[in-house]
Amino acid sequence: MFAELRAGYRTGALTPRDVVADVFSKIKERGDDGVWISLRQEAEVLADLDGLDPELPLYGLPFAVKDNIDVAGLPTTAACPAFAYRPAATAPVVERLLAAGAVLVGKTNLDQFATGLSGMRSPYGSCESPLVPGLISGGSSSGSAVAVAAGLVPFALGTDTAGSGRVPAALTGTVGVKPSRGLVPGLGILPACASLDCPSVFAATVGDAVEVLRVIAGPHPGDPWARVPPVPPLPLSSGSPVSGPPPSGPPSGSPGSASAGSGPRRIGVPLAARFFGDEAAESAFAAAVERLAALGHVLVPVDLEPFLAAGSLLYEGPWVAERLASVGDFVHRHPEHLHPVTRDVLATGRAVTGVDVFTGMHRLRELRASTRPVWERVDVLVVPTVPTTFTLREMAEDPIARNSVLGHYTTFANLLDLAAVAVPAGFTARGRPHGVTFLAPAGSDGALLTLAAGFTGDPFSGSAGIGTTGVGRTGEGGAGAGASGRVTLAVVGAHRTGQPLHHHLIALGAVPAGIARTAAAYRLYDLGDRPGLVRETGGGSVEVELHELAPAALGELLVTIPEPLGLGTVELRDGRRVHGFLCEAYAAERARDITSYANWPAYLLSRSG
Repeated sequence: MFAELRAGYRTGALTPRDVVADVFSKIKERGDDGVWISLRQEAEVLADLDGLDPELPLYGLPFAVKDNIDVAGLPTTAACPAFAYRPAATAPVVERLLAAGAVLVGKTNLDQFATGLSGMRSPYGSCESPLVPGLISGGSSSGSAVAVAAGLVPFALGTDTAGSGRVPAALTGTVGVKPSRGLVPGLGILPACASLDCPSVFAATVGDAVEVLRVIAGPHPGDPWARVPPVPPLPLSSGSPVSGPPPSGPPSGSPGSASAGSGPRRIGVPLAARFFGDEAAESAFAAAVERLAALGHVLVPVDLEPFLAAGSLLYEGPWVAERLASVGDFVHRHPEHLHPVTRDVLATGRAVTGVDVFTGMHRLRELRASTRPVWERVDVLVVPTVPTTFTLREMAEDPIARNSVLGHYTTFANLLDLAAVAVPAGFTARGRPHGVTFLAPAGSDGALLTLAAGFTGDPFSGSAGIGTTGVGRTGEGGAGAGASGRVTLAVVGAHRTGQPLHHHLIALGAVPAGIARTAAAYRLYDLGDRPGLVRETGGGSVEVELHELAPAALGELLVTIPEPLGLGTVELRDGRRVHGFLCEAYAAERARDITSYANWPAYLLSRSG
């Protein structure tokens, strides 16, 4: 959607004023759809466009925010009118969007106090999915997801504690990004569980979500939950995303194929996925897994039991008491103002003892330890975002039990400190939307987004990084030229993400800039504990990982590299010439040629198997 709006802005076929007027026209046409809690006046929004710099990264893009996120001048209700307050300041995450040229339309409906995954726990109504009449939209970020799915705004902010940034994405056919905790500031957001919360992004495409995340990422002074040091910068690509439904299969050589850039990944698939009797959803997930295999990824069966056990702690363990930390006094004094289901859920938190808290914390540490070996075998987990779907009527019949079903594959993510990206995966044979979620340890956001883009057929061009500075773009220039005078380095083996020497790059301030392939003029050799890349006549194309770093840092790295390795100029398949790790030819004379494996991680995987 971003690309379409920008194309209109460039040609003059559209102006931001036209787009804002169209947003308000659509909102009026839909009437009382339960999406909005607070709408700004159209004239006020139009006034925001006056003098707005067209060069800003999100220039003229309307957006919405979930109504547990503070915006000065608008009440924060958290879907409880009696609790409402008027914040003196705007949450940093919203300030960053406004500074980037985005235009705020209003605040959206949610499950009260962000407690729930159904989108039906609000006195402001229940907004249904635009995809199927009578189907729930999912929660708690229900209004934000529907605002995007219905085409009212191109992106929206939600929050995610138990799956609130992912469940609504699956049920509305949108992309939902749950960043690593601490990557995006949580200041100015009413906590659900402060130790687990994070802002989330809803967008029509992965590419659109990437652009938003690039703007909002990075620590903010005073944020107690920011990562120190910050979450490492993340490899992302940006450009002109393709909107529309996912293709039935990847065209040959397209950015959606593993061979076109992202490379094959080891993807963990549930050993025994549960769908609660929904055979159509089971078949849809099987088709999604088949698509991943067709894209060239390696599928690895994974026992999800320790993950699911961790997820059960969120509502069955002491963390339900944390939900009272920010609203408990109000809940105690004014129980009559709570939604009945919300009141019942929060009431269980009062019985939690200090002993329960430490018992739960210790149990979580045990489960984290038991899941850790999984990440030695896989790069990413893929799960159904929700195991099945419910109509509004079905959800009302058993709201707590069916809420638990919706969170079956989502509640463990923040407890286990994982990043996640939820994407559409078509419809089931019953005509219900189906989605999958990619998960990996915190700091893997960029890799997840790249994988998600390949799965949905949402190609990118160029490269960018998410890090402590928010927005970063790769420019053009000579060998290794990058953003802000930084140089580009092609990494082959031990310095790649997940390999033993990668921490050296992090210490040097390197910013990952995606995956690429060399020109068909290189061979890769096994030197024992690391690979050697040699330029040879008749060679092949080898996958490399790109990073940007300061020229001085490149010099610091050079003096640490032992012979026969060194730094030289590497030619990429797209014609660029960058700095990169190379090996002297003499060392390859007795080494094993592993060029056919295309990259070092794939070769290591073959040896371990």
